[in-house]
Amino acid sequence: MNPQDEQDLEPVEPLLLPLDAWHREKGGRMVEFAGYMMPVQYEGIMAEHLWTRESAGLFDVSHMGQLYICPAEDAQVDLDAALEAALPIDLSTLKTGSVRYSLLLDDEGGILDDLMVTRWETGFYLVVNGATKWDDIGSLRELLPDEVTLNHLDDSALLALQGPKAFAALERHAKGDTPLSALTFMKGASFTLGGVDAWISRSGYTGEDGFEISIPGKDAARVADLLCGEPEVKPIGLGARDSLRLEAGLPLYGHDMSPDHGAVEAGLIFGVNKRRRSEGGFPGAARVQRDLAQGTARKRIGLSLEGRQAAREGAMVLAGDLEVGVVTSGGFSPSLQHPIAMAYVDAAHAADGTALSIEIRGKRLDAKVVPMPFVQHRYHR
Repeated sequence: MNPQDEQDLEPVEPLLLPLDAWHREKGGRMVEFAGYMMPVQYEGIMAEHLWTRESAGLFDVSHMGQLYICPAEDAQVDLDAALEAALPIDLSTLKTGSVRYSLLLDDEGGILDDLMVTRWETGFYLVVNGATKWDDIGSLRELLPDEVTLNHLDDSALLALQGPKAFAALERHAKGDTPLSALTFMKGASFTLGGVDAWISRSGYTGEDGFEISIPGKDAARVADLLCGEPEVKPIGLGARDSLRLEAGLPLYGHDMSPDHGAVEAGLIFGVNKRRRSEGGFPGAARVQRDLAQGTARKRIGLSLEGRQAAREGAMVLAGDLEVGVVTSGGFSPSLQHPIAMAYVDAAHAADGTALSIEIRGKRLDAKVVPMPFVQHRYHR
């Protein structure tokens, strides 16, 4: 092995978020996630989870990929058609300032990522997962024509203010041509927060009412201080973000979605808009159409467990002595006070009310298939 090979094998240092020092000053316990150092908790996962459900929590999600897609200078290109050739989204019904969930699929219909698409006046703003953003950028650059420019907004930070009191806390500071109250779920507009330019959408990943706030990275601490200065708001870490999204029945890429899963079996067909399901014309369309017509061998389901012990990713799901699936996400639900899980199981065992069991270290836990979300969404529609 030559010195260059040894150098190539050296571990890559995790990247730092714009708010790294801010998190540490607030007592955040930092862990590596998606290539970044991120706060997993401050006061404790249970307390932070319940605070968000009752008041408002501020999450730093600056590891996510923020992308801007627009025509290249002087290019004559149908931007909507170009993006529809890459994603199974119907842009004909997406108005300026509106946000829509969609998927990035491979040629076989496997899920490469899930993402949010917003129509801006001059192009499209995309938010993709942090762990997959570099691959997403590569995939999109291959799928989009040369007349389309893809910009990675790596100088921007992204904050999420979530919870029933998020609106009250944010309204005190959000100034713009559009009143904050005019934003309903999956709508966005430009504002200033304490003099900082911000794009704010009424969206999130907790099942609660809330907002996602894109700002210049250099101003992130200023905005975080502004929001956490409100009595309703506390900083919240990755641990509570995960337990909140699990209660909301929201899948996590790399766990509940992967290239091994298709949109239909994952229960994410709403990310493939109705017109596109019939017309096709996007990567993986043949599988989507086949799965819709013929059904799938397995389905993503929710499980409610008895007792206090949680099932974790990789645990076997059984019907009697027959292995019928595997857990992809699981944990103790602070809101419900019992364990819950997501799993993929054979379609024959996916009906609500089906009694199953989960094997953990040789012990079987009783479980039942239940509808998701486990905790009802409270989006402001």
